[in-house]
Amino acid sequence: MAIPRDFINELIARTDIVELIDRRVPLKKAGKNHSACCPFHSEKSPSFTVSRDKQFYHCFGCGAHGNVIDFLMEYDRLEFVDAIEELAGLLGVEVPREQGGKRRDDGLSRDLYQLMEEANNYYRSQLRSHNDRQKVLDYLDLRGLSQEVVDKFGIGFAPDGWDGLLSRYRNNQDAQDKLLTGGMLIAKDSGSRYDRFRDRLMFPIRDRRGRVVGFGGRVLGEGTPKYLNSPETPIFHKGNELYGLYELKQAHRDPQKVLIVEGYMDVVALAQFGVDYAVASLGTSTTADQFQLLLRNAKEVICCYDGDRAGFDAAWRALETALPLLKPGDQVKFIFLPQGEDPDSLIRQIGKDAFEELISNAKSLEAFLFDTLTEQYGTDKGNFAKQAIVLIEKIQDTVLQNLLLEQLSHKLGMNNADDVKKKLGFNAKPQQPMSSNKGLKGRGTPLRLAVALLVQHPSLGEGLPPQPAIEHLQMSGIDLLLELLALTRETRFNTAQLLEHFREHAQAPALKKLAQWEHQVADENLQQEFRKALIWLTNQYIEQRYQELSLKQTHTKEERIQLQKLISVMKSRA
Repeated sequence: MAIPRDFINELIARTDIVELIDRRVPLKKAGKNHSACCPFHSEKSPSFTVSRDKQFYHCFGCGAHGNVIDFLMEYDRLEFVDAIEELAGLLGVEVPREQGGKRRDDGLSRDLYQLMEEANNYYRSQLRSHNDRQKVLDYLDLRGLSQEVVDKFGIGFAPDGWDGLLSRYRNNQDAQDKLLTGGMLIAKDSGSRYDRFRDRLMFPIRDRRGRVVGFGGRVLGEGTPKYLNSPETPIFHKGNELYGLYELKQAHRDPQKVLIVEGYMDVVALAQFGVDYAVASLGTSTTADQFQLLLRNAKEVICCYDGDRAGFDAAWRALETALPLLKPGDQVKFIFLPQGEDPDSLIRQIGKDAFEELISNAKSLEAFLFDTLTEQYGTDKGNFAKQAIVLIEKIQDTVLQNLLLEQLSHKLGMNNADDVKKKLGFNAKPQQPMSSNKGLKGRGTPLRLAVALLVQHPSLGEGLPPQPAIEHLQMSGIDLLLELLALTRETRFNTAQLLEHFREHAQAPALKKLAQWEHQVADENLQQEFRKALIWLTNQYIEQRYQELSLKQTHTKEERIQLQKLISVMKSRA
């Protein structure tokens, strides 16, 4: 573990899981807990519960559960250490490192983030001070970009020449090596290196935490390629990032809609005209990771494409990607621009109001789906129905699924959705829960109850004296109970902290299940039932030891004395 465990416990203790989740998934008070529709699967009614007492979340529908670290890892798709750093950043503290405990690539990643920020500062400074800056300023003026927008997006200038950035690290071989890894330099076969970006307008790409992870460079003039992007690196995976999302979230904490476009300049030009809720997919088809990111940040996603064949094909790929990801309430719409226009050029022609009018009239997902299939198959209802069914079967949101089936039934002249399912062999794929609570109601065995009570209420173990009899009990799971007793005896934990301690433990999945087990013990009886469970386990040892000694043919002196004591205990219990 590279990060001290005490620090992680402190982070969990200082973070209110209800507040953290509520900023991403609006919660409603439900008794002593809070609830919402689960952000991790499609559902109509809330089954996602967050406990402030336990600092733990659990979905009774899909089984998702965990503490604040688990939530950030799952919802924001962060690695463990990144989730720790995110929490630390929210609290304004630095993450300490244990000596010699870095992860394999942690030092490299941290250096890359620093070098990318330095590169961004260099490009921005060149826009202000380079001898050729006037041609760039003239270009920005021609595109109608204000200084405010240039500053907001951190736009810079990579001067013409082979070693503008490289020269800053001429005597630092380690930094050069890392810049090569980060895609900022290119190595020749001879071993010499040169700048990847030259004579280009530079757009820094920031991750969700605002760190520069890559760049897009637009050529000044008519050179090729028009746009040059950073390659894949240890900190930049273009299928996971969206240009402009960080800036959008700075402007709108809870955006109602997001417009996804193709280019950096489209995002910046739209922002210049007041349409500051656009992001770009970095020149790739919109990936599932990008769609999930979009749908977690806004309920309405409008995909904006050129009105040519390539634009329609890209939109269709986006539709196929989005279908399995939609949750109740999510909306994906499509807008196609006049041929030869992009968002940048169009908004300059027609202005913000007319552009937003186009957005408001964007085609719904279901309309785009059926219109495209109709265009493709015409009067061939057989293939039309077959392809429609294949697509609708992908949908996890049963409300949207049934809506499309109803529309399909009308288009095919059938009675209703049930008629479609019956006649066309619709294969509904009910979502399988990630884990099941079957068998986890009631009290179960005393050992399970003792572990569950201790996980859900770690204070039960505080100051509890050692249990020597239980230590010798031969029973599956007893070692886990003893470990929990030892931990909670000396240290004050809440449920979230206790589970974090066992993150890499083989029994971590079992403990997470028990953390939300409905044991049916009333709050006022917790202490009493926990002690009863420990007494039962002690009695089990007594019976186990009695059986063991009574079956022996010969005994040592100590064993004879122990057997007599056990007989007395057994008689007193009879």
